[in-house]
Amino acid sequence: ALAQDKDAGRWDEYVIGSPDASPYHLFAWKQAIESAYKQKGYYLMALDDHDRIIGILPSILVAPPFGSATLCSLPYCDRGEALADSEDVVEQLISKASLLRQELGARCYEYRSTRSAKPDHGLPTACCTHQKVRMILELPATSELLFSGFKSKLRSQIRKAQKNGLTVTIGNQESLVSDFYHVFTINMRDLGSPVHSKQWFESIRRYYADNCIISVISFNSLPIGAALVLVNGDTATVPWASTLRQYNRLAPNMLLYWSLLEYVTDNGCRTFDFGRSSMGEGTYKFKQQWGAKPVELDWMTYPQAVSNEPDDGAVTKNSPLRQAAEQIWRKLPLPVTIELGSRIRKYITL
Repeated sequence: ALAQDKDAGRWDEYVIGSPDASPYHLFAWKQAIESAYKQKGYYLMALDDHDRIIGILPSILVAPPFGSATLCSLPYCDRGEALADSEDVVEQLISKASLLRQELGARCYEYRSTRSAKPDHGLPTACCTHQKVRMILELPATSELLFSGFKSKLRSQIRKAQKNGLTVTIGNQESLVSDFYHVFTINMRDLGSPVHSKQWFESIRRYYADNCIISVISFNSLPIGAALVLVNGDTATVPWASTLRQYNRLAPNMLLYWSLLEYVTDNGCRTFDFGRSSMGEGTYKFKQQWGAKPVELDWMTYPQAVSNEPDDGAVTKNSPLRQAAEQIWRKLPLPVTIELGSRIRKYITL
């Protein structure tokens, strides 16, 4: 069955009761996407004979005005895999989603999971990501225990940021979205990447409510670092974090992540997901220093022939085409990148 708005309560109840769930599985992700980006959600529920939920699989149809549509579980995040009482139900949900993809006329179905061992669903697959991981830190009972467990170098870097006069504001009030977006748009422009619309983050704050936390690091009242965290039960996940590079000497990144870890630990979270990284790269090493451990991401595309050969036509991270586009983007005025990025970004599922 396809979940309707009236099913939001029982959908979230099932998600909260699932040990494998992420904040992205909550119904708020669908509501925020449909509100901000007008992309339609198709949230599958497996029901037993008593109309009780025994499995769920969220997906969003990402349909650009030109080109082929994609059905994705889930876009703009690391995961959106099926949660179910048994592997049989998982298989049934994925098969149903693959059929739904055909009914909707989508080119493919993207299935994003973190489980390394999955059953054979009897469908042609191709693994899209081999070296991407999410970085997971198990949290102790208090932030004092967490801090004392850090290496001395890490503790001194956090203290350095505090001594440099940086201040922290943490909460979920509307003004923090604006501060977050100010830092985020500059950082994405400097990275040469299209930026999400401000409406997207406003929708996330609205629908996640108390399960959305924003931390802003300021220097002389100017926001220079910001991050947004989503919470489900005792799991906190940080999808977006940015700092302004010209202030790196003040170590805002260290205080930003410490402020989040301190807050979620003392508010009952026991797992912190630092988000997606490539094995061995800079962000991976940054997250690793906090004690985070890698968990492999397992992304599949249905249908697509299995091949170990690289796609010569793909715009890969190091391709000349992508590098040229990023160079041009970095030189555009910030308001232009915000306007253009807000129009483009919703059609990029990553």
